[in-house]
Amino acid sequence: MKNRLKELRARDGYNQTQLAKLAHVSRQTISLIERDDFMPSILTAVRIARIFNEPVENVFIFEEDAL
Repeated sequence: MKNRLKELRARDGYNQTQLAKLAHVSRQTISLIERDDFMPSILTAVRIARIFNEPVENVFIFEEDAL
């Protein structure tokens, strides 16, 4: 699963620490998600999408061939 976190953070002017506080996760978690080293829980994914006022599927992109 790919994501647009870094792009959306830049668009909205958040750094990793600010986004982490809003999403109730650690800065390290945001970093891991951005690098595709960690898949967030559904709750965290929804929180992040709401922060950016985007549908979850616009923030987190499911790749069919990843199965």
